[in-house]
Amino acid sequence: MRTTVRIDDDLMRDLNERARQEGLSLTKLINRVLRQGMGALRQAAKPGRLYREKTFRMGQPRVDLTKALALAASLEDSEVREKLARRK
Repeated sequence: MRTTVRIDDDLMRDLNERARQEGLSLTKLINRVLRQGMGALRQAAKPGRLYREKTFRMGQPRVDLTKALALAASLEDSEVREKLARRK
């Protein structure tokens, strides 16, 4: 397949020099470099090992949590009462 690609001048000089050193055509060198780059991208995109959170049994709850919102409100109310008492 043929396509047009814009390559920076300094990069093009480096590619031409490398192709001349290795005795390759510029097309073959660019294809090889792109393949290596794509391989590196694939390696970087592979997901690592999945993280599993360790869980532990905590036993039976000590407080009935069916009315947790009411419990939180009463705890907050007692805390506010303590703060007010400390200010006096």
